[in-house]
Amino acid sequence: MKKKTKGNSFLYSGAVLSGVMTLLILLGAFWTPYSPTAMDASAKFQPPSPAHLLGTDNFGRDIFSRVLQGADSSFLIALCVVLFSCVLGVLIGSLCGYYGGLADLVLTRICDSITAFPAILLALVVVSLTGPGAGNVVLALGILFIPSFARLTRGEFARCRDQNYIKSARIMGVGSFRILFRHILPNTFPVLLPAVTIGFNNAILSEASMSFLGIGVQPTEASLGLMLSDSQTYLQSAPWYAFGAGGAVVLLVLGFSLLSEGLQRQNGA
Repeated sequence: MKKKTKGNSFLYSGAVLSGVMTLLILLGAFWTPYSPTAMDASAKFQPPSPAHLLGTDNFGRDIFSRVLQGADSSFLIALCVVLFSCVLGVLIGSLCGYYGGLADLVLTRICDSITAFPAILLALVVVSLTGPGAGNVVLALGILFIPSFARLTRGEFARCRDQNYIKSARIMGVGSFRILFRHILPNTFPVLLPAVTIGFNNAILSEASMSFLGIGVQPTEASLGLMLSDSQTYLQSAPWYAFGAGGAVVLLVLGFSLLSEGLQRQNGA
């Protein structure tokens, strides 16, 4: 009982924190206190104040407005990465786990080969070859995140395919497609949901890292990683510049990390 209560505390706190951050991001998609691109030479490096909650940057732009816009961009990229990799990973893993055979062996070895290398390093190589930009970041990270979802789904489908209710469905003449996506897939959700939140965290950090290095989102668009890269020159004179973007990344990752931990504890309780 104690474990279940503690797990619920992770779940509730993660849901609240990630929910608040998501609402702020949605707000930033439609409204910001100032234009994120408006420059004001007379307002450069103003510290946090009621007029500028997180201060201003080296161009006099409102950091809070830019954080809202940058978080929206990072959130959207991470969401696209997770959707892309989850859909393809679940499809591949379900077919491999249910049917097995040579295709299962080959695809499993390919996934093992990809996961043997650091994902961020491979993503850097892919984006370096295809060119920077949000679309290429989504494509690179999406492909590299597929194996984690595929392996997880494969294990669950391989476990469920020999269960009595699946055998009964086959005897009754239920088709393979219906068995896969109507009977087995819903039973994998308790395992997939924590994996999705972990994947979202990894996508946020990977996108921020790539933008920080200059091969992700380009300066014409806002990004938390790009803001962190720009702010490192002014850590001594204007530390609030890095605090805004860095704090947004930390809160996003913390919220979904707590949510993932709570889901895992809830399922294990």
